[in-house]
Amino acid sequence: MQGPAVFMDISLEDQAQELRKYFKSLGAEISEEKSPKGVEDDLHKIVGVCDVCFKETNEADIEAILNSIVSIMVSIPLERGENLIVAFSQRLAKAPGPKLGLVALQSFWRLYNNLEPNSPLRYHVYYHVIELAARVGAVKNVFTGVEQLRKEFASCPPSNEQMQKLYRLLHQVLKDQNSELASKVMIELLGTYTDENASYAREDAIKCIVTALADPNTFLLDPLLSLKPVRFLEGELIYDLLTIFVSEKLSSYQTFYDNHKEFVQSQGLNHEQNVKKMRILSFMQMAESNPEITFDEMLSELQIEEKNVEAFIIEVLKTRLVRARMDQAQRTVRVTSTMHRTFGRAQWQQLRSVLLAWRANVNQVHESMKSVAAAQLEYNAQQQKA
Repeated sequence: MQGPAVFMDISLEDQAQELRKYFKSLGAEISEEKSPKGVEDDLHKIVGVCDVCFKETNEADIEAILNSIVSIMVSIPLERGENLIVAFSQRLAKAPGPKLGLVALQSFWRLYNNLEPNSPLRYHVYYHVIELAARVGAVKNVFTGVEQLRKEFASCPPSNEQMQKLYRLLHQVLKDQNSELASKVMIELLGTYTDENASYAREDAIKCIVTALADPNTFLLDPLLSLKPVRFLEGELIYDLLTIFVSEKLSSYQTFYDNHKEFVQSQGLNHEQNVKKMRILSFMQMAESNPEITFDEMLSELQIEEKNVEAFIIEVLKTRLVRARMDQAQRTVRVTSTMHRTFGRAQWQQLRSVLLAWRANVNQVHESMKSVAAAQLEYNAQQQKA
């Protein structure tokens, strides 16, 4: 969603006056005369009535008018840039219907892309671009991930407080559309806090936990425990619930839910979805230490009926966190690999042992190949003598 700004072949002052006349003709409360204070003041007056252009029936005409305003905005130094951008976004937000909403968004996005990379105004424009995009369901067209966001502001990084504000907005508009991306945004937000101010991030930390628990595609929750704002929640129910999803089994969740049913519901979490996720997490934990799991063990640990075992295994395999094969005749599930729910010192030691064994095997193969090569050379030498 990017395009060049449209520039008219007249001076900025004359262009501003033509816009004044145009909006006046549509009934806007604006004079046709240039401002004695200069073109920036003209621009403020024009932006204050620019939503009148939505009376036009031709979308192309509306886009041309908005692009003309954008061309002035990117051509002059703006002393009151932030106020002007806020006013412009508020007017564009009045675009009636999704089609004109997209026209307004494209013009604002064009403004963003025509600002200098080191302009501090880029942050303010981008923030309001996200707001406009959310109104017309086009956030995915302007925001694809946190890595892309870092690149956007590489030349002029916003303040920590500004990024926190932007992350909160992104989380708000993404949570019902892309819960996985919303979780990543919230983790980035929590990562902006330090030991000194982590205690002020309580609400953000709770939102992060709830979003991650509710996301049907998020199973590895251990990294959340390392976030400083999350650690400040230790001792609260939401922290206890998180630790259950990180390392405990379904039975622990059931006990927690029986004792704190109202709390779980107050967080907007769905109990049935929680049970579904905990079954998968519990199976992963069983598979970590047991490559062959019987149906009886699954019925007991996962609280499912035997007729539902096959469907459950299919759900587990869809996550791609576990590789396994089911043997219905033997009533077992044979696990070939599984992702660990937590990755601490024990897992690092296990990985070290695997790598050391692999290195030893490679060395053994290498020595065997050397022996084979030496034997082949000796055989070739004997053949030549014969």
